Amino acid sequence: MKLAMEQVLATRSVSITELKRSPSAVLEQAGAEPVAVLNHNRPAAYLLSPEVYESMLERLNADLRAAIQEGIDSGPAISAEDVFAELIARYEEPGSAVKPATKTSRKRST
Repeated sequence: MKLAMEQVLATRSVSITELKRSPSAVLEQAGAEPVAVLNHNRPAAYLLSPEVYESMLERLNADLRAAIQEGIDSGPAISAEDVFAELIARYEEPGSAVKPATKTSRKRST
């Protein structure tokens, strides 16, 4: 079985052995740059400075807030029940026994 090469998403890399041998030196040499920690030449982890990590979290939070606001601004909500019924009806194979649930046929759990 042939394994695909994993992309290393950092310009600096270090082996786990090297990191164990001298973690302080690795962190000092890295500065603010991310470091890929390699195990058998494959990324096992990434080391990030606190500033880079905080910046990433802030960006993710901002993107999440923007996506939520976009959803709110996109119009009235559609119930999950209606979405699933439409999907089932759309992708149901002809002659299939699967039918969209209706309010009268659905059992309610309490």
